[in-house]
Amino acid sequence: MPLSQISRRVEDLTRARAFWRDTLGISELYAFPGLAFFDLGRTRLMLRETGQRDQADILYLATPDIATAHADLSERGARMTGTPHMIHKHPDGTEEWMAFFKDDEDRDLALHSVVRP
Repeated sequence: MPLSQISRRVEDLTRARAFWRDTLGISELYAFPGLAFFDLGRTRLMLRETGQRDQADILYLATPDIATAHADLSERGARMTGTPHMIHKHPDGTEEWMAFFKDDEDRDLALHSVVRP
């Protein structure tokens, strides 16, 4: 059964919407008081305003070209905390790469790329 939606609590919905929409360039589907929904491909992201900062699990955003995505996010003001690096090489030569950055509430997010030989 595929995952359809992830919920993430945010302190300030206006600021969070700007970060996800403008800094990350992710399409906003719709919003109404206290909630905003974004298109993460087959999974929808729901941001829910709580008025307080929460710790959260890391969300890994897939990209086919991690170096370009890293550069683009940096140019748009995302605070990158590391450069793209290979985290694993599978026996068939497929490589998995990651680069970490912070969201508007100083929580971890990551870019993830699978590079096939």
